[in-house]
Amino acid sequence: MIQHTFGLLVKPSEQWRIVANLPSPSFNTLLLYPCIMALLPAVAWYFGTSQVGWTVGSSGQPVKLTPESARQISILFYLGMLACVAGIGYFIHWMAHTYGAESSTTKGIVVAGLTATPLFIAGLVGFYPLLWLDMLVGVAAVSWSVYLLYLGIPIIMNIPEERGFLFSSAVIAISLVILICLMVGSVFLWDLGAAPAFTD
Repeated sequence: MIQHTFGLLVKPSEQWRIVANLPSPSFNTLLLYPCIMALLPAVAWYFGTSQVGWTVGSSGQPVKLTPESARQISILFYLGMLACVAGIGYFIHWMAHTYGAESSTTKGIVVAGLTATPLFIAGLVGFYPLLWLDMLVGVAAVSWSVYLLYLGIPIIMNIPEERGFLFSSAVIAISLVILICLMVGSVFLWDLGAAPAFTD
């Protein structure tokens, strides 16, 4: 799994070809990849929000969450990431036939999970919550994930690049819809008692 992470960051084209040629048992084990990688941002943000904190404006006193609140939100954050990867993966499989690709639910989830690699790694900035840094790293991670998607879909699905471009664009649109659903779900969860609790 580590080689896939490193490969997607430095040699993405070559890494996608390696993944595409994996035998079925090895390919199926990649379903564990997002489950493990999603722990990185969840743990980082738990520590950052409960132990380090962040400052608002010019006030020198850091704002922190209580450990219980940070734990609850981090667990929901972890589950939310996995749900998003699974949802996007399902839609990749669902749309594959439209673009003339052979797919399965497993293949869709693997593509979604590997594409999210930069986002998982970028989540490590949560150890030290700093707004401008988080935004900068976040934009870079989203850009690299989009690039990985456009690069990987034609290779993994074995379709021409022109068709892969349309397929990837459709996946981006679905991802945006899922993001909005996640934000709405967060509002409902806050209303049901998962709102953040601050130390002061």
